[in-house]
Amino acid sequence: MKRHAWLERIETLDPETDFAEIYRISGQHEFPWDTSQSLSFALYRTYAVPAIGNLLAETGEFTRRAQKRYDDTVLILEAALEHGFDAPQGREAIRRMNRMHRRYDIADDDFRYVLATFVVVPRRWVDAYGWRPYCPHEVRATVNYYRELGRRMGLRDIPATYEEFEELLDAYERAHFAFTPGGRAVSDATLDLMRTWYPKVLARQVRLSSICLLDDPLREAFGYPRPPAALQKAVRAGMRLRGRVVRHLPPRRTPSLARNGRRVRSYPDGFRIGELGTFAPGERQHGCPVPRERTGEATGSP
Repeated sequence: MKRHAWLERIETLDPETDFAEIYRISGQHEFPWDTSQSLSFALYRTYAVPAIGNLLAETGEFTRRAQKRYDDTVLILEAALEHGFDAPQGREAIRRMNRMHRRYDIADDDFRYVLATFVVVPRRWVDAYGWRPYCPHEVRATVNYYRELGRRMGLRDIPATYEEFEELLDAYERAHFAFTPGGRAVSDATLDLMRTWYPKVLARQVRLSSICLLDDPLREAFGYPRPPAALQKAVRAGMRLRGRVVRHLPPRRTPSLARNGRRVRSYPDGFRIGELGTFAPGERQHGCPVPRERTGEATGSP
């Protein structure tokens, strides 16, 4: 299998109609590690918006049960992608997500901003650190994928192009990024969680390296001091070096799924989509069971 076989496959598809397949290939075959990292950072950005960061802090879910909240978020989003929006598992994942959101007073502008982070941050990440940049088909497919997800969340006035999503994200952050104790608490809990994914000897370095990857407005909104310039430069150079190494690895033949990875830890024996997330009293219900495969990591590029 040639290194660019998946890219060639993507370029035969139509991003207006085949956007889910393109997004699946891109995220699970071409850039699985980059997609996971960048989507985590996309969600992380939202904590710097006071309305979002304070709400998450008030619920206590991200500060007391960070691993489970991470797992539930990843698994719900992955179920929709892996199975498709119209499959039973995909419909149940979106229904579960919408029911959780309806418990809180969340403005549509905040939801649109979150969608924008999922569109813009991965593209910026891959262009900076990936083994190749996104191709135009991947950019357009990402836009259409999250437009469709937003529609199924009941949102209106969703941006129609990548440029519109990018403009929304940048303008929203300029207007709303600000320090709050709640946002800082959720950020600290997230960075502490990330440290547990690596050997203990690397824990401090993981936290500091993560802060080195933050842009100045985001870092300042959380109240973190500026890292030494030399360290920040070294961390970002290391990320670019990783991309150059991956460029020479064979393509991933089987999809990389978060539910089979080492970071998702809350459900070692499998899970039901309808039981993921948080519930109001008396709301819990059973859902489609999903086993956790124990076949190890798929071969190919990380």
